[in-house]
Amino acid sequence: MSSRSATVRAYAKVNLSLKVLYKRPDGFHELRTVFQTIGLHDTLDFEFTPGKGAVVELDDALAIDNNLVTRAARLFFERRKVRGRLRMRLKKQVPMGGGLGGGSSDAAAVLLALPALTGKNTNLPDLMEMGAELGSDVPFFLVGGAALGLGRGEELYPLPEPKPLPMIVLAPPIHVSTPEAFRALGRPSLTSPSESPKLNTFQSFVWQAYLASDAENDFEVAVFQLHPELKRWRRKLERLGAHVARLSGSGAALFGVFPNQAKLQGALPQFHTEPLKVFSTTMLTRVQYRARLWRSLREHALVNTWPPQSRYA
Repeated sequence: MSSRSATVRAYAKVNLSLKVLYKRPDGFHELRTVFQTIGLHDTLDFEFTPGKGAVVELDDALAIDNNLVTRAARLFFERRKVRGRLRMRLKKQVPMGGGLGGGSSDAAAVLLALPALTGKNTNLPDLMEMGAELGSDVPFFLVGGAALGLGRGEELYPLPEPKPLPMIVLAPPIHVSTPEAFRALGRPSLTSPSESPKLNTFQSFVWQAYLASDAENDFEVAVFQLHPELKRWRRKLERLGAHVARLSGSGAALFGVFPNQAKLQGALPQFHTEPLKVFSTTMLTRVQYRARLWRSLREHALVNTWPPQSRYA
């Protein structure tokens, strides 16, 4: 049978606010966060040929160990009883280990593309279940836009969205270990289930349309102590006109949200002498995010369905 191919972009995210509350009985920390998709992306090329057996192949120049792309494809093949050969090629642009969700976004792109390519239509709850099995951030990338994340981040509630604004993302040559970042928080900075100050400030931030300058990330104090240069770069974003500048996730990537392109373009050259990767991008609304992904699959998908549904089912 003839092969079916598509090229899909896997968009990154930032955490506009992030609160770490307390350690749960299951060993994970209870989180409150506001996720936001952005235009920075990886690219995945797919080629699926129906046939006997189940073969998943990945061309990954970085040879990422235990790649979520392969894991997501094999999980989908297993759950939906897919038969055929899938060849994928991953082109990375989203910095790894920066708190931008690149691996999780790649996995979600696989879960969104495969129903359309394989003819195995799958509803959103089933995809969300698979995504949660792969990682806490994966379910968010199945919905996109702006969303409130609770629990480990996998319990999601879409938020009303403001006008998308331009952003600068800074990716320093620093690796912040997520377990190390959690350990560095220490007990005094955590909130018990019965305490409310952190929840009050987080709720206030969300009610202010979550682009207020008092956005917070609980990891910043601990991570900035380990890597003081990150604090310096965040302050530089603020001095150059970003009305929100924060660490994303547990870092080490930083982002600055600018009121307009003119302000961003004025700030951009100021980082060219720094030892950083610098990206100019923008926020993506849920509608923009879904439209871009759907267009990548339009040859194989029914019109304007979400998640994309296959013409071959």
